[in-house]
Amino acid sequence: MIPAVIQVLLIEDNPGDADLIRETLESDRLQLHLSVVTDGPAALAFLARESPYTSAPRPDLVLLDLNLPKLDGAEVLAAMKAREDVRHIPVVVLTSSDAERDIVQSYRLGASCYLTKPLDFSAFRDIVRAIEGFWFTVVKLP
Repeated sequence: MIPAVIQVLLIEDNPGDADLIRETLESDRLQLHLSVVTDGPAALAFLARESPYTSAPRPDLVLLDLNLPKLDGAEVLAAMKAREDVRHIPVVVLTSSDAERDIVQSYRLGASCYLTKPLDFSAFRDIVRAIEGFWFTVVKLP
């Protein structure tokens, strides 16, 4: 059953990519709330509901870039999967890296899937719509 409002946490430091993801997800038919943080420490604070995120919603899905400042996406993923209260949340790695080592490491750390950001604007939108179609209409979220 799809929650009344789907809570999505986007961990992305590129404002252009964040805006495109927001526009694509918010323009479609699903009711969702997108929260955005721009670095690893902020992501972990959000998930732990630490200041300034004490009233943050619990995400139903996390979209995670690997190339983050301060604490990279792999470190965020490892920390997230080590926490009992958030390890069940699916994590979609959405990043510019198509390096085999990043892909293997992400799955070993518990990523639910790994997608490489295309350079083409239209293809990027298609990827975001595919995420939406699969994770919010096909998959049953916890």
